[in-house]
Amino acid sequence: MNTVKVCENGVQAQEVVNQLTAEGYDRDNIYLFAHGEERSEDLTDALDTGKVGIAEQGLVDSVKNIFNKRGDELRSEFEAVGLSKEEAEKYERVLDGGELVLVAKK
Repeated sequence: MNTVKVCENGVQAQEVVNQLTAEGYDRDNIYLFAHGEERSEDLTDALDTGKVGIAEQGLVDSVKNIFNKRGDELRSEFEAVGLSKEEAEKYERVLDGGELVLVAKK
């Protein structure tokens, strides 16, 4: 089961990560998404959350994402962590608005 939370900024994301870990989620199974790749990486590192990689996406999709536009890459990563295609599209639009999305898996 996935839990999805939308946050306005890094401070709010930190609070949500703390709440999720208190509820029993492992930090490695909490994924932070931001539209800007650098912002996403910086916050993932700062909050010590999981990174979507080959284990989640598979080798072929990971290589394809090198050549994809950022929106396509984000939708692919959302699907890799268990969201449906429709949910991936919905949350990619949320990211377009500048908010952050956290996906936690148990």
